[in-house]
Amino acid sequence: MKFADLGLTEKTLKALEKRGFEEPTEIQARCIPMLLEGTKDVLGQAQTGTGKTAAFGLPILEKIDLSIRQVQALILTPTRELAIQVAEEINSFTGTQPIQIAAIYGGQSIGMQIGQLRRGCHIVVGTPGRVIDHIQRKTLKLDHVKKLVLDEADEMLNMGFIDEVETILQEIPEGRNTLLFSATMPRMILRLAKKYMGDYEQIVVKHNDLTSDLTEQIYLEVREYDKVEALRRVIDLAENFYGLVFCRTKAGCDDVAKHLSNSGYPAEAFHGDMSQAQREKFLARFRDKQVTTLVATDVAARGIDVQNLTHVINYSLPQNAESYVHRVGRTGRAGNMGTAITFVTPEEYRKLQHIKRDTGSDITKKDLPTIKEMIAVKKERILEEIKQAVEESKIDEFSTMALRLIDQYGAEELVSSLLRANYSEELDASNYKEIGQYRGRRNDRGDRGRDRGDRGRERGRGRDRGDYRERDRDRGDYRDQRGPNLQDSTRLFIAKGKKDNMSKRELVEYITKVSNVPGKFINDVQVMQDFSFASCSMKDAEKIIQSFKRAKPGKRAIVTKAKNSK
Repeated sequence: MKFADLGLTEKTLKALEKRGFEEPTEIQARCIPMLLEGTKDVLGQAQTGTGKTAAFGLPILEKIDLSIRQVQALILTPTRELAIQVAEEINSFTGTQPIQIAAIYGGQSIGMQIGQLRRGCHIVVGTPGRVIDHIQRKTLKLDHVKKLVLDEADEMLNMGFIDEVETILQEIPEGRNTLLFSATMPRMILRLAKKYMGDYEQIVVKHNDLTSDLTEQIYLEVREYDKVEALRRVIDLAENFYGLVFCRTKAGCDDVAKHLSNSGYPAEAFHGDMSQAQREKFLARFRDKQVTTLVATDVAARGIDVQNLTHVINYSLPQNAESYVHRVGRTGRAGNMGTAITFVTPEEYRKLQHIKRDTGSDITKKDLPTIKEMIAVKKERILEEIKQAVEESKIDEFSTMALRLIDQYGAEELVSSLLRANYSEELDASNYKEIGQYRGRRNDRGDRGRDRGDRGRERGRGRDRGDYRERDRDRGDYRDQRGPNLQDSTRLFIAKGKKDNMSKRELVEYITKVSNVPGKFINDVQVMQDFSFASCSMKDAEKIIQSFKRAKPGKRAIVTKAKNSK
């Protein structure tokens, strides 16, 4: 089927052709003809990435009366980012038509929005709170609204906007065409549809299609204190990682992003505490791939629509199936393969099973690669890069230099030296930390019973020292296994680098020698040409700094806290 078969006019088809749209998605093919006819309301089940914006946006554009400079369509979205995205997407379909579209949301100057509304708009896209604000100010009049869209209605329900939505619905004249789109259909959404929609058609994407077939879905069993290390391995294992990492809290986003950034990964946090200007700046950097890892909360990520994401990482397990669908739907789009990886702690295993059941998703268990496997993958990647460089090389002045060096040192010794000089840091196994063995405790009834029995037997027989360390780690005392945790971490600046013949290993040994802080408590070491960085607990940081001051009193401090560190 082509878009031309759906009843769209030539001007709209030209705009679609310009955008590179060729064939409609399932939701578009089923919705557009019905909405053009306008005799039925539509209840559509479709998640992000299925093309639902075009499914309701194109019929709205077709029905706009340009002779009336009034709001004729209102689209409600749960977040400001989604409001901006939907407005931009619909605007891209207008072609040469002088249709005016306004996005109104909190965080933007209300005066600017009032001016835009007074000049006249045909379509308004907005968040419920700001829409109500304009209605109360009488700067938004809905008397001429013929099309009303509730986009991502389940997310509005989750965010507590249903009362505001009902208030807005009561302000719009009867006889409107109502379109409700949701990734899932909880009972509250269905009640809303029955109460406020007329004769409606329900269009449902098949249950097993809630998550894309183009997305490989994996879960990794990992303890909470090993998650950052697991995340680093996932990023390093991907050839060109470009993805979203989901955390449950804003503080969690900040901690994970800081940890990655301090380790040399281009990562930034993205959450609701940022100003709109900051959010737009960060999104622009992410779209341009200046930042390749965006660590976000569910709410903040609602409006992020970035193409070609390679990965979605559920650093924190989603609260429910709806959240899982929304997250995973951000990769595996437009014919591109994607990977969704979920970190699962022992306590969360049953919750993961509920998500698998409710979404119909095939989420496969895989094991994290060991340090040895990570280094092997990197070696193969380096060899492939060199092979490609050799195949693309030309005979030039470097060829002459190469012949002289081979003649002087021999090919094997020469290549080995060049590899060591360029890749020794990248292939240093100390870049990674050991991850404790997952003991397989899961909160289902059978496993709980077995665990109780095991604990009883352990008490009867006694345990060796290693068993007690495992017990302490289960209680949350991770220091002997992992060093400082994220909440108690600070960054050190060390005035020594490669020019001082420092490698990561040598730098850690140097700090340990002066301060007596064990090397296993020093993390995320980054050696630059003239200086270096390392992370440790705030308590150990003070000990290290004071030790270096005592070692060289009156001299320039070799170790200090890095700027912007706690």
